[in-house]
Amino acid sequence: MFTRRSFISSALAALVFSTGAAWAQTGSWPTRPVRIVANLPPGGSNDLLARLLAERLQPALGQPVIVENKPGASGNIGADYVAKQPADGYTLLLTPSSLVINPHFFAKLPFDPIKDFEPISLLSTVTFVLTVNAGVPAESMKEFVAHARANPGKLTYGSAGIGQPHHLAAELLKSMTGIDIVHVPYKGAGGIVPALLGGEISFTIGAINSLLPHIRTGKLRALGVAGGTRTPLLPDVPTIAEGVPLPGYELTSWAGVLAPAHTPRAIVDRLSTEVNQIIRDPQMVKEKLTPLGIQAVGTSPERLMEVMKADLALYAKLAKDANVKPE
Repeated sequence: MFTRRSFISSALAALVFSTGAAWAQTGSWPTRPVRIVANLPPGGSNDLLARLLAERLQPALGQPVIVENKPGASGNIGADYVAKQPADGYTLLLTPSSLVINPHFFAKLPFDPIKDFEPISLLSTVTFVLTVNAGVPAESMKEFVAHARANPGKLTYGSAGIGQPHHLAAELLKSMTGIDIVHVPYKGAGGIVPALLGGEISFTIGAINSLLPHIRTGKLRALGVAGGTRTPLLPDVPTIAEGVPLPGYELTSWAGVLAPAHTPRAIVDRLSTEVNQIIRDPQMVKEKLTPLGIQAVGTSPERLMEVMKADLALYAKLAKDANVKPE
């Protein structure tokens, strides 16, 4: 006869079994190499972060950690690849904020940036700076905007592609000031600086790490920081909001680590702990990140999810205000 006591005993046994199975699944993880998929081309801050993490995660996890670059379609190819991998902790995605930007610029994505991923940590933010070549007769943001207004359609700006932070930052400036500027997209950020130095484009709002060496030599001129605060790397350069002035102008690019949805929580927590210890290491911050304009963050999985959802809504508004139609 199936009594209440036997029901409770059976339920407890099932709970013990399921808990034991979960620990059996995650307790010995990892037992083979872990891959970090960087969804942008080699050479940028995304790739640098992936390789720094891989180098330091390897001894922490006791297994090889391999970086695999899968660029293309503004990061969508790499993101889609990781979204479809087994949820076992062996394939991770290191992505910039384009993950939550792209849904507003691509008519149909094969993945959902919220539902198809398990967040691990918000790694860092990168300072973006409006930078002009020597041929642009402007020494300040105020002069730049005045020059653009006096020369509609003549100033060109470079980006790493439609929907990338460079594109959005310039379109936000365009919509808030009414200037008429022309977008020149490149296949990745690597083409922007050579084009700027060669006079192919007038300006960019790009990551400081690739622009700083040329700013310091005087070949390029930094006029304004796109984020909410100045950067210690260029302490005399005001924010764009200060310099125009343009209250409310701010755009921040971030990088985060995620796993496929439904990755066991024990693995997510282990990865979050290890990744945050690495990214917050004072020596790495001082020697590897700060000189390139990368601000270390390191957060809980929940905080990264909050940022992703907030930015998804923000970029929806930016795309609408800029009248950008998904392609």
